[in-house]
Amino acid sequence: MALNILGISAFYHDSAAALISDGEIVAAAQEERFSRKKHDARYPAAAIESCLQQVGMNIEDIDYVAFYDKPLLKFDRLIQTYLAMAPRGFQTFKTAIPIWLKDKLFQKRSICRELVTLAPGFDWKNRLLFAEHHQSHAASAFFPSPFEEALILTMDGVGEWATTSVSIGRGNTLTTLKEIHFPHSLGLLYSAFTSYAGFKVNSGEYKLMGLAPYGEPRFADLIRDKLINIKADGSFRLNMDYFDYCVGTSMINARFEQLFGHPARVSGQELTQFYMDIAASIQRVTEEIVLAIAENLASEYQLRNLCLAGGVALNCVANGKLISSGMFDNVWIQPAAGDSGGALGAALAAYHTHLNMPRSVSAGKDAMKGAYLGPKFSQQEVETCLSAIGAHYRSVSTEEMIEFTAGKLANNAIVGWHQGRMEFGPRALGGRSILGNPQSSDTQQVMNLKIKYRESFRPFAPSVLRDSVSDWFEFEGDSPYMLIVANVDPSRRLANNEEQSSAITGIEKLKVARSTIPAVTHVDYSARLQTVHDDTNPLYAALIRQFEHKTGCPIVVNTSFNVRGEPIVCTPEDAFRCFMGTEMDALVIGNCILVKEEQDEALKENYEQAFELD
Repeated sequence: MALNILGISAFYHDSAAALISDGEIVAAAQEERFSRKKHDARYPAAAIESCLQQVGMNIEDIDYVAFYDKPLLKFDRLIQTYLAMAPRGFQTFKTAIPIWLKDKLFQKRSICRELVTLAPGFDWKNRLLFAEHHQSHAASAFFPSPFEEALILTMDGVGEWATTSVSIGRGNTLTTLKEIHFPHSLGLLYSAFTSYAGFKVNSGEYKLMGLAPYGEPRFADLIRDKLINIKADGSFRLNMDYFDYCVGTSMINARFEQLFGHPARVSGQELTQFYMDIAASIQRVTEEIVLAIAENLASEYQLRNLCLAGGVALNCVANGKLISSGMFDNVWIQPAAGDSGGALGAALAAYHTHLNMPRSVSAGKDAMKGAYLGPKFSQQEVETCLSAIGAHYRSVSTEEMIEFTAGKLANNAIVGWHQGRMEFGPRALGGRSILGNPQSSDTQQVMNLKIKYRESFRPFAPSVLRDSVSDWFEFEGDSPYMLIVANVDPSRRLANNEEQSSAITGIEKLKVARSTIPAVTHVDYSARLQTVHDDTNPLYAALIRQFEHKTGCPIVVNTSFNVRGEPIVCTPEDAFRCFMGTEMDALVIGNCILVKEEQDEALKENYEQAFELD
């Protein structure tokens, strides 16, 4: 019989479940996709149910459940932090303690109670395992990687105590080498600036990264001088005089604002050049730290493979610079690098580390299956759902569906694309995507303002056929998970516009087309790449090839199928609702084609205000 392990992450943000069977990753999903609450932190009951359903299992088929961190160690951090800071922060401490004593401290009991409702007679008390937070991250990065041996760098806000950790993975083992502990955290430093720029912590860090190219890093020296002491090996210490997250309810304090001479921006206020420069400055410092740590590790341990996980590993600009530096021969990044991926890491750590089960590696190929690990829907299920909703659709062959979609994209339409298994992690990778024509100079503005209902400055990603990537970008390699930024190849740039671009500042830079694929070319000529591979998503590859046949361009614009503040769609019903609440032109679900003009006007929704802003 197969050995089945269920991994769970929950109770802080981005709750998720993951299922492995005899070491093979068979299913994984975030709770937010089912609850429709972004970054949902609740116990992932729906995600667990989905993972079991996908592979035809019941909870009785599960041998072990693994949780992604250790609540007692987190409680120890809370107590010790208060004792170190007392009497500062007493009110926060007084508020937090009852919550911990009621819920968080006794999570083992809470999880067992949830599981017992599914299988009353099962001995969960002896089958429930706990991994440390950074162990879960490291396991999620190394065990699915294509390496027999690698260094593992984990950087995030904070786990129990660790905020940055280095491990070595060999075969089925993980060995922790060194750690940086709370409150000194690169992830929390970046989040502090996210908050200062008026974006939501644990959600808006992407925005800060996307805003950085509009600014100049004129505050980088001030950050280095006052906020963070960076050693030669990349290790660091924060000056806690400027931060409030240890003792208060906000990330920064008045001294932080005084240091930079401006108050924290309030969400919705105009994004001035000052905040663009702030974004550029903290992005520059973050990149320097990541590169310094990596350089030291490469020199000290003489290993040529590196794995990355933790929330900082979602900074694809830093990732791109690390890879282009050549410090390591190979870099592999867990696509669900944040806390959702901890569910998968906990399950893998239980299997390989706790149970000492062997690990098999396929050279050059990871074990994530393209991150297509969520639920899928049969053609019959799609048709039944759409009919029940009252949608007008027609079912066609796969060839007709691809021809229709490619034709729409070639004519600058915006198309919702719902195919196969849902992606695991924060990126849509051609399973639950909104697609557009990268050659149109209007695509970015239309998608941001009329489809996503989000800030106009935010860039979009190109999905490019793997065998064409080096023809269009300064990159040669694989980037299947949209976690690496590279520059558009000079041969595709519009050189005559460089002088015009340099003469303007801020958001006005958006008005200048920089390449022959302007919709995916950021203001600094960069692009967040997804390379599309036939072996993991043949249908998506076929669509892009058909688009190339029509346009000469092997690239489509790919953004997640949702509006601002909404989780990525999961079901056909989610997709149709989003389609009808935005100005998308067409929707393709399985082999069903839907055109906006043919839909019942009564089914339209006001989607612009439907979700809390992120």
